[in-house]
Order: sequence, then C-alpha cells, then structure tokens
Amino acid sequence: MHIIPLHAANPGPFTGDGNWTYLIPGDSPVLVDAGVGNPSHLDALAAAAAAGPAHVLVTHAHSDHAAGVPAIGRRWPRARFSKFPWPGEDREVAAGWNAIDEGATVMTGAGRLDVLHTPGHSPDHITLWHADSRTIFVGDLMQLGSSVFIPASKGGSLADYLHSLRRILALAPARALPAHGPAIEDPAALIAHYLEHRHKREVQVLNALEAGRASVEAITARLYTGVTAEVLPLARESVLAHLQKLAHDGLARRDGESWSVVR
Repeated sequence: MHIIPLHAANPGPFTGDGNWTYLIPGDSPVLVDAGVGNPSHLDALAAAAAAGPAHVLVTHAHSDHAAGVPAIGRRWPRARFSKFPWPGEDREVAAGWNAIDEGATVMTGAGRLDVLHTPGHSPDHITLWHADSRTIFVGDLMQLGSSVFIPASKGGSLADYLHSLRRILALAPARALPAHGPAIEDPAALIAHYLEHRHKREVQVLNALEAGRASVEAITARLYTGVTAEVLPLARESVLAHLQKLAHDGLARRDGESWSVVR
C-alpha cells in the first residue's frame, strides 16, 4: 500500500512533535486528517498531489485534525470532507461535512478502506481499515511512547476507548498509522501494553477511593505526585475517566463532586 506521510507542522505542548496526515495517491487522492492549515503542509500536499485531495477523511473533530479543512477547501474547492458526526463540535469548522458511519467504505488508489467507529478519545472518532495490507489508520487511538489522553469532561469515555482497542486487536493489524508519532509495527503489543496500563491505573484509583480519597483532586494528588501545573489538568481528566468507567462497571458511584466505592 503506497502511502505518503505529510506532517502538519504543528508542534506544541498538546500535539508533541505535531500531527501526521496520510495521502493515498491515485486518480482521486484520499487524505486522512486535515492538519491545521499550515502553509508548509498545504505546499507538501500540493507537491504530492498537484490537483489536491479529492476526498479528506477526518478521524475526529479535535482541532489538530480538523482545523485545516477550510484552508484545504479554499485551495482545492472540489475536495470533499467526511467524518463521523459530532453535533455541536462539527460547527467549529466551516465545512460541508459528508457524514460517514460504521460500515461505510471509501475507495482509494490502493483499494477499499473500511470505516470503523472507535469512540473513546472522542465520541466521533473513527479508524480506517485497509484489509488487503492489514494497515489501519488509527488517528488518536494509539501512539508509540505515550498513553492516549481521554478528555472525560469533553466527550471522552474510557469504557468506550478500551472497547475500541479490543476491537482493533481482534483485526490483527500488521501496521497502525497514528496521527502522532511514528508508524506502529506491532500494534498488538502496544494494545496489550495499553490494556495492562489502564488496568493498573484503575486498581490505583479504586484503592484511593477505598482509602477515603473521595474527589478527583484528592485522587489525583495521591496518584500523580510531582506533576507540573501544565500537566495537572490532564491528570485530573485521566482520573475522572477512570472514575466514570468504575461507575459504568458498577464499582463506584458519584454524589455531586464526591465519589465512593459501591459495596
């Protein structure tokens, strides 16, 4: 499968080295994710496909994946833009979105991509499966060297995320192409690591509840010692994501801002 990685040129505290987008060339080039509209990204896209992308598939609505849509549309007015709907959030980007859902297929120069709805990092997150090469475009589902942030107060769901990981694992992909970081050549090993890491963290959160830590802040202080002020809000979101999953599993309950173990 011939794929051209194109960097979105958007490094930052929340994007790391920045996003990767992926062009599948052909008579009707397909671009996975839109970047942020950086001119260098658009120029690299033009160099790889002079007529620009015919179809842009956005894995989810977070700005580092979708904000480049208007710039691409202005430069290549015939481009189509598709994503899984997220009412409200989709209005943040001025695009005539085509809705794609679980089970949709997209034809590319390398053959068919199957759309899989894989929520968790966001409710609208999709991955794209190329069965012929056993390659999967995973957006923000996976990233080498780092766990994936679950924004629990902004549509994220750890329970959904773990289900999505297990679903990808069942496909036995040979390669995963993430939006951040290098290609993942052993997706099964990384997923196994993620599942183990999340289980250990869940046990820690449950132990903190049993020890009388009843708030997100108290549990975060117990589990994330020495984190910087910049990272602290992310740590709190991670704790909240675990608490929500424990509630989903019937192991914890919430009463206002207080959490407790279900006995």
